[in-house]
Amino acid sequence: MLRERTVRLQYGSRVEAVYVLGTQLWTDVYSAAPAGAQTFGLKHSERVRVEVVRDGQAEEVATNGKQRWPLSPSTTLRLTMSQASPEASSDKVTVSYYEEEGITPVDQAGLFLTAIEISLDVDADRDGVVEKNNPRKASWTWGPEGQGAILLVNCDRDTPWLPQEDCSDEKVYSKEDLKDMSQMILRTKGPEHLPAGYEIVLYISMSDSDKVGVFCVENPFFGQRYVHILGRRKLYHVVKYSGGSEELLFFVEGLRFPDEGFAGLVSIHVSLLEYMAEEIPLTPVFTDTVTFRIAPWIMTPNILPPVSVFVCCMKDNYLFLKEVKNLVEKTNCELKVCFQYMNRGDRWIQDEIEFGYIEAPHKGFPVVLDSPRDGNLKDFPVKQLLGPDFGYVTREPLFETVTSLDSFGNLEVSPPVTVDGKTYPLGRILIGSSFPLSGGRRMTRVVRDFLQAQQVQVPVELYSDWLTVGHVDEFVTFVPIPGTKVS
Repeated sequence: MLRERTVRLQYGSRVEAVYVLGTQLWTDVYSAAPAGAQTFGLKHSERVRVEVVRDGQAEEVATNGKQRWPLSPSTTLRLTMSQASPEASSDKVTVSYYEEEGITPVDQAGLFLTAIEISLDVDADRDGVVEKNNPRKASWTWGPEGQGAILLVNCDRDTPWLPQEDCSDEKVYSKEDLKDMSQMILRTKGPEHLPAGYEIVLYISMSDSDKVGVFCVENPFFGQRYVHILGRRKLYHVVKYSGGSEELLFFVEGLRFPDEGFAGLVSIHVSLLEYMAEEIPLTPVFTDTVTFRIAPWIMTPNILPPVSVFVCCMKDNYLFLKEVKNLVEKTNCELKVCFQYMNRGDRWIQDEIEFGYIEAPHKGFPVVLDSPRDGNLKDFPVKQLLGPDFGYVTREPLFETVTSLDSFGNLEVSPPVTVDGKTYPLGRILIGSSFPLSGGRRMTRVVRDFLQAQQVQVPVELYSDWLTVGHVDEFVTFVPIPGTKVS
């Protein structure tokens, strides 16, 4: 994050520069001095604070310009401002150069400043409000006392006629879609116009371009339209500077969950660019950065009170369905039956899907993880579950063979647990596996990598390959009992 920069003076000429509040501007008075000059004096506008720094010692300069200082290679000026300029180039610093005993300056160098405020802001303190210029907005730490903004993968489907998740395209079809996104605000303050040769640009890195998308409002007075400005093939967006105090609202969506090779952190930057010379790219003179962590997929433990119960309807399980229905009615939750036209004879719904959720301060919703098993229930998650505020994610191996251990009866999660002094408040994921070095079956690597990358429920592999089916739920489960422990 650029917070200091240097401006070069030139005697006998006027230099214009844009100053961003909160930064420091340095200039070398010695190198800009004309031949024969021995001392210099200073005058400056009241909004500019000028310090003469000699041999590491700073001395604040009065505005009247009566004091003089000897020219020295170790003498520089440090300039700061605390408020935006009312007009472009309205704040000035004038350096007058004198001969040793001279009264009249032999020459002068002028620095004309335009002070503006630029702040790219997010909900870094996780209270649901986008605060202004949080000093820790560019970093991220875990925990209730941590900081850093959170981003949801926009993996639900708020528009029913779309074939895939909302994050699969670069369009916004409803305001419900926007509610799944995190807000980001670019705050600017300054004169009506910037001097020529400056522009403000939002941008992301190439490595983040497939992980985050950004939208903004266009033509708000003639029907709001949300335009995709960053993500995928779009790496930068030039922001129109309108002057005065302005807040530009952006909506940010996650495109990918954390996974192998992607820790879940993405950054968005805003830079003030300055024209230097022809054939030289615009140069950043100020950069502000915000960092998001994409919310991990969190597996739901079965010790929580049930909300919905899913069961497959088969030709031979009428009595079972009847008993389940009676039980569900006693618990005041919803029974959802997957009929034969959808299950196509596959009764093992537990092996096809696993329920979890994602959560940020502004919103959260359930997300179903679809297994690579892909039996006759393979269309059920997308056709029956994916919808408004119900997300979908899957991982499919490219080259590995799918085995019984890739069914999600082989995927469980423990209650909250402490292991070797480390607390896992959301429990730990349990996976059935083969005995180490035995060459037996294991859950496919792409699924294991996905679960490991979520970080909050670090997986544990248990030996289950001794069983014919090999699922972890064949020999371990968790049920709530009275008291403080779970068994």
